[in-house]
Amino acid sequence: MISRRDVAQRLDIPVEMAVRHDIAAKMSEAAVAELEQNPPAWLVQSRANRSAKARPVWVTLKCDICGYTDQARPKKWWPEFTYLSCDDHDIWDLPEPADGLHREEFDDIGGRFIGVVDS
Repeated sequence: MISRRDVAQRLDIPVEMAVRHDIAAKMSEAAVAELEQNPPAWLVQSRANRSAKARPVWVTLKCDICGYTDQARPKKWWPEFTYLSCDDHDIWDLPEPADGLHREEFDDIGGRFIGVVDS
């Protein structure tokens, strides 16, 4: 069984849209494959309305220390991160900023990451 969040990621739609269109909390792999192969009108319209310049619906976050990955909805306020790390690592586990650069940390990126910007 696949969670609604995972189905939303596979369909490249927000979870809120999945709820609005009655995507079940858990779906079988076969049901998801059917949705992908024969999308309902609302999903076809959603994809047609998406601009190539628009922010992506989902992004892959990857820890630069351990390689853990997760999918998250990007936020408008997220800067271009120099590094991402799981929130269970120490900041000292990342390389030091280059000489003359200032390091800034952003907590709660995608739920369990810390974003680091060296500028």
